[in-house]
Amino acid sequence: RRKGKKQLIDPARFVKAADPGQSSDYAHNNEFADFAIHPLLKANITAKGYVVPSEIQDKTISLGLEGRSVIGIANTGTGKTAAFALPILNKLMRSPSSQALIIAPTRELAVQIEEQCKILAKSSGLSGALLIGGTPMGRQITALKHSPRLVIGTPGRIKDHLKQGTLRLDACDMVVLDEVDRMLDMGFINDVREILGKLPSEHQAFFFSATMSREIENIIDTFSKDPVTINVKVGETSENVNQDVVYYSGKTEKIDTLHSLLIRDDVTKALVFGSTKYGVERLSKELVARGFKADAIHGGKNQGQRQRALDSFRDNRIKILVATDVAARGIDVKDITWVVNYDVPQTYDDYVHRIGRAGRSGRPGDAITFVEK
Repeated sequence: RRKGKKQLIDPARFVKAADPGQSSDYAHNNEFADFAIHPLLKANITAKGYVVPSEIQDKTISLGLEGRSVIGIANTGTGKTAAFALPILNKLMRSPSSQALIIAPTRELAVQIEEQCKILAKSSGLSGALLIGGTPMGRQITALKHSPRLVIGTPGRIKDHLKQGTLRLDACDMVVLDEVDRMLDMGFINDVREILGKLPSEHQAFFFSATMSREIENIIDTFSKDPVTINVKVGETSENVNQDVVYYSGKTEKIDTLHSLLIRDDVTKALVFGSTKYGVERLSKELVARGFKADAIHGGKNQGQRQRALDSFRDNRIKILVATDVAARGIDVKDITWVVNYDVPQTYDDYVHRIGRAGRSGRPGDAITFVEK
């Protein structure tokens, strides 16, 4: 991204009132207690206070428990992790020979999926391995030597282990691809094809994507048998977000305007986007110097640093997380009230992905975009 590149998106597209009326009033067929799942899973769900599944959960869990393959077209923030995790964990608990592989586009998303699976499978004794970059291979190889029942990882690191012979998938009878469209965007599609080609021909597959393309359809046709499509994408997640712009002139006015915004009472948790890792790091340090509880995630930080920042943000130890687009992919934090585009996104699709993080699970949010005068 060249310095001084002019913004090509019309700023008028950044101004829009929230229209939550687009969200559907889904009449669920089941409560979690109705599903024919392992008693331990039911107990762990109850302990978390979950009673009624979301639409994607209701439909996917029912089909998954029947052994069907599922294509889920849904926005992030609709509860899809539990939708695929419950039928998979149920089968792992009931069938000692079963194994499962979950593929996610980013380290952060893989870690979040692992965390949720641990909560749902608490006290089950199920073994697992997390295969992501930025963490030691040795520890992962040790975990794989114990024949884990559930493997969660990113395409690059999974492929590394397959090449080294430390991971075998010939007994893996369940696979999940989460955020397939993101994998396509990030150039992982050939890795994904290679990984799926190592699975036995008879397997249950779950594909989740916010969008569908010919290339994704081609992968689904090649690697799944008679899948059922569930489309619960009603409008964009961003329909729940009030969108506006703020104009500035010069760097000093820009940072001072951001300061004024972030001290408002209604800004309880803000995700601030910058265009480069250097700019994000610099902005984070400037906010800390001004007394804000802030941190940054970007490609220049290792996995441990990124995860610590994300955990602090999720647990409200910091109020502001400054991020690049790539580092923010897969972040699922439910209570973000504001998204700030400190640097304007490169494409309108990037804009929609950014601001949707403030409109999760039907909650209203706000987004503000900085535009140079």
